[in-house]
Amino acid sequence: MTLFWPSPAKLNLFLYITGQRANGYHNLQTLFQFVDYGDSLAFTPRDDDKITLSPSVEGVPDEQNLIIRAAKLLQARMAQQGLPSPCGMDIQIEKRLPMGGGLGGGSSNAATTLVALNLLWNCHFSDSELAELGVTLGADVPVFVMGHAAFAEGIGEVLQPVSPEEKWYLVAHPGVSIPTPAIFGDPELIRDTPKRSIDVLLHTTYTNDCEPIARKRFCEVEQLVSWLLEYAPSRLTGTGACVFAEFDTEESANEVLSKAPAWINGFVARGVNVSPLHKTRAELMRAAAKA
Repeated sequence: MTLFWPSPAKLNLFLYITGQRANGYHNLQTLFQFVDYGDSLAFTPRDDDKITLSPSVEGVPDEQNLIIRAAKLLQARMAQQGLPSPCGMDIQIEKRLPMGGGLGGGSSNAATTLVALNLLWNCHFSDSELAELGVTLGADVPVFVMGHAAFAEGIGEVLQPVSPEEKWYLVAHPGVSIPTPAIFGDPELIRDTPKRSIDVLLHTTYTNDCEPIARKRFCEVEQLVSWLLEYAPSRLTGTGACVFAEFDTEESANEVLSKAPAWINGFVARGVNVSPLHKTRAELMRAAAKA
C-alpha cells in the first residue's frame, strides 16, 4: 500500500546571528513557522531491505540525498536497538520546493522520512528520539520532526514551542540558488547580535541578519525584496534565496502575486503552527485505531 505524506516548507520569521563557534558553526536565534505548502513523499514497502528514491533529485546523488540517508539511519538505529529488521522502501518524491531557497526542503524531506517510516516500520521511537537522529543530518531537521512552530537557539536545534500569528504569505523565489556557505562565510555577516528573550523578540520588529548579505551578493534577491516591500512587510527566509511577504488575508496575497513580474516564481500559503506532517500522522493513527 502506497501512502503519501506532506513535507512542508518552513519560514524563518526572524533570524539573528549571536555568535560563532570555534568549529565555524554559528549560534542563532530564530522563529520557525511551517506553511501549508511543500513537497510530497510516497512510501511503498519492498520485499527486501533496499531503499530507493524516484525520481532522483537533480544535482544530488542518491547516496547523498537526505531522504535515503534518513531511511538508512533509521534502519541502523533499529538494528542497534535489536528491533526486527524492517522491509525496504520505494520512495517517490513530488518536488515543489526550490533548492537553495531557504525553505528547508531537504531537511523537511528527511524529517518526513523519519516520521513516516517510524510509523510504517513500527519502530515506536519518540519524536525526541527521532529529532536526535535528525540533527545528525542537518540543524533544521529537528524542528520538522517535532512538528510545532518553535523559537530555536544554538545552531537551530534547541527548540521551544511557540504559537505566532498564523498569517498568509506570498513566498517568492528570484530564480537563483544561494549556497548557505556563501552567506555564513561572508566577512561582513553580522555575527554579534545581542541575545534576547523570546518575549522581547516576539514584540520587536522581525528582521533577518542574513538579508543584507544576500541582497548585496545577489542582485535578484535585492530586486525581489525591493518589489515586495512596495506591497507588504517582506524579508528573506533563512539564508535565502526565497523572500516572503506577509498578509492578513489570502485574497490580498493572491492579488499581489497576480502582479508579479515574469521572472518571479511564487506561491501563496498559510502559516501554520502545527505541521501538516503531524496532522497526517494523527489522521493515519486514528484511522488505524478504528480499523
